[in-house]
Amino acid sequence: MRLLVASLLLLFVCSSGLALQIQCYQCEEMTHDCSTPEFIVNCTVNVQDMCQKEVLVKDDGIHYRKSCASSGACLIASSGYQQFCTGKLNSVCITCCNTPLCNGPRRKKLPPPSAAMAPNTLQHPVFSLSLLLLLDSIFC
Repeated sequence: MRLLVASLLLLFVCSSGLALQIQCYQCEEMTHDCSTPEFIVNCTVNVQDMCQKEVLVKDDGIHYRKSCASSGACLIASSGYQQFCTGKLNSVCITCCNTPLCNGPRRKKLPPPSAAMAPNTLQHPVFSLSLLLLLDSIFC
């Protein structure tokens, strides 16, 4: 029974966003957007907590660099290149983000969720924790 409770607790931790590993796209100097499954990597746990995307405008077209990064290094790099992000020749734009595969192509905006939709219980930590405590008291 304790194994069941421990498993549910682990599920709660993973679903609540406390897992500290992120997946990003990774490529070097590609002339295409390299946002396909073969370029997905698992970033280093507790070290690389962001995805970084560099877009370089060169004579021969747009080049992409994508990678995992630590938040400090990424934010410093992106702020340092802000003045060079013009979209013109020799432009360099560096962006940072912290959700899985966020350094891929821009996603289309989704319509707001309907009020009639049932909430995802794993997204509600208080409900999940209450459920775990109830199961623990019932089965232990």
